[in-house]
Amino acid sequence: MDTSRDITIETTATPTDEVRALIRELDDILAAAYPPEQRHGLTIDAIFQPNIRFFVARIAAVAVGCGGVALFADFAEVKRMYVRPTHRGRGVADAVLVRLEGEARAAGLGVLRLETGKRQPEALKFYSRVGFRPCAAFGA
Repeated sequence: MDTSRDITIETTATPTDEVRALIRELDDILAAAYPPEQRHGLTIDAIFQPNIRFFVARIAAVAVGCGGVALFADFAEVKRMYVRPTHRGRGVADAVLVRLEGEARAAGLGVLRLETGKRQPEALKFYSRVGFRPCAAFGA
């Protein structure tokens, strides 16, 4: 079932209950796969800073995913991207990433990076499919 045309991507400037729920779900998944010292995701408060744009993906007005992009001097970085398992395979991640790429381009940044773990095969497969390639460690 293709629902890609029914997906809306909305900017959110505050940590709403929906955003908190999505980030909590993501954190639960990561906590099951990695020990605390290997988890480096931004806290909910750190997401809503001036250099970060954050978005919620909706299908039929229901929040089904999210993602942000941090804008730095010479690159942008995908942050806290997540799609609920019940809505994967419907184009939600693609729609969120297109929005994040657009934000990076609008800021004049031609490099978009991300960090994901080896224990996230679905994420690795997605990012590879859309053109990301492994790189050396970057940033702090």
